[in-house]
Amino acid sequence: MESVGLELKGVFKKLGPNQALAGVDAVFEPGLLHGLIGPDGAGKTTLLRTLIGLLRPDAGTVAFHSGGCPVSFEEIRPAMAYMPQQQSLYSDLSVAEHLEFFRELYRLPEEVFGPRREELLRITRLDRFQDRRAGQLSGGMYKKLGLMCALLQSPSVLLLDEPTNGVDPISRREFWDLLRDLSARGILVVLSTAYMDEAERCARVHLLETGRLLAEGEPRAVLEREKAKNFSELYLRKAGA
Repeated sequence: MESVGLELKGVFKKLGPNQALAGVDAVFEPGLLHGLIGPDGAGKTTLLRTLIGLLRPDAGTVAFHSGGCPVSFEEIRPAMAYMPQQQSLYSDLSVAEHLEFFRELYRLPEEVFGPRREELLRITRLDRFQDRRAGQLSGGMYKKLGLMCALLQSPSVLLLDEPTNGVDPISRREFWDLLRDLSARGILVVLSTAYMDEAERCARVHLLETGRLLAEGEPRAVLEREKAKNFSELYLRKAGA
């Protein structure tokens, strides 16, 4: 499938008594690394679940396009992968067994699975840990395993919910290097994070607070426009406005 882009217009979503999304307009451009930045309760997870179709907006629209042409969600869905914050990996299965499990789940033929498996093990540097059980992996390695399972189907859109949360600094850096490599291959990557310092690592940033979009755009351009030194300063100013 050609490069995929997403656009939200006036999206509202209420979860119980909470207005999780309050009229969000956002554009996710094809082949770029987009960051949803904000603290817990900002609406990041709700937005990701709305993009992947797990939640339906109460109002507003989510539009998809491929190669510059509008397409339906049903056409795009097989090309989308979602990695939730709480991953559903099996602690007693090894790295290799997880890949085999997801191969069967995605019904990948061996001629496709074999080369893809070797490439993913190489780029995540988990090739030396194929026999290690998921429950014995470090936080960073566990997140990489979850990412590998999501990437087996070669998605055009990758949605990640706080993939670097609880990961040590070295693993965080390696994870970001991996995400930039995926983006360079034309994959639209949308990730959420509560770490304000990660905003400047994205090609596009979307700053959220209580379901509202506070700022959006290329990180340096946003900071220059708002006359802020960093995103922590910008968030405190905008959230308190």
